[in-house]
Amino acid sequence: MTPAHNRPVRLGVQIAPQHAGYEKIRETAAELEDLGVDILFNWDHFYPLYGNPDGLHFESWTMLAALAEQTSRVELGALVNCNSYRNANLQADMARTIDHISAKGTGTGRFIFGTGSGWFEKDYVEYGFEFGTVGKRLDALAASLPVIEARWARLNPAPTRHIPVLIGGGGEKKTLRIVAKHADIWHSFSDPETLERKLGILAEHGAEVGRDVSQIEISTELRGRNHDQADELHALGTSLFTIGISGPAYDLAPVHNWLAWRDAKNAG
Repeated sequence: MTPAHNRPVRLGVQIAPQHAGYEKIRETAAELEDLGVDILFNWDHFYPLYGNPDGLHFESWTMLAALAEQTSRVELGALVNCNSYRNANLQADMARTIDHISAKGTGTGRFIFGTGSGWFEKDYVEYGFEFGTVGKRLDALAASLPVIEARWARLNPAPTRHIPVLIGGGGEKKTLRIVAKHADIWHSFSDPETLERKLGILAEHGAEVGRDVSQIEISTELRGRNHDQADELHALGTSLFTIGISGPAYDLAPVHNWLAWRDAKNAG
């Protein structure tokens, strides 16, 4: 991984798979790739998170496979996969398969394995998964990641590259320790003050597990932030910034705004 101070600023756009037909999602993904965004994300839920709770909604992993075939440049992944819904070995195999689908023409995949412990209770209740507790879900994530990594090493064919692992969440005792052990990218919704404190805690976990956490790319959500706040987050080491858009319209005006900011940062 590239040290933080040498990493270019990247913009990931989360296409919330809610309140829109799939034709609109497909068109939006194509337009975002043409605009030059770096990563396309969706999310791993079964129902809308806001708006009409029973509105239109599509599943994450099948959509990612389709986007991998549709696109040719952007990286892609879930922000984030829910570890609770699928066997760890199966997750590894699906990720490897999308990695290969996305490698068309180049031989190198574009899939990012974004994952987390899960939190939206309706998904669990409606689809028959045990919701449990926050602690148990985090323990399950910690147990799954070594299994996923081991399965990647045994699959035939192997992944086309080291599949980057993005872990979302900011819990200081468990989540950041999992990040220190396994993540290539850490994603949170932190403001600058919170991010600075959590980076210190992440470094402590890194020292305990023998990991140089400066090799972990820092990713932060831009929702509700202005350019000055994004500048502060960048100064603290954030190089991947994400913004979410939702159906039915998928307003791209914020994307244009943040692409211009990204380009100015990278030019300077």
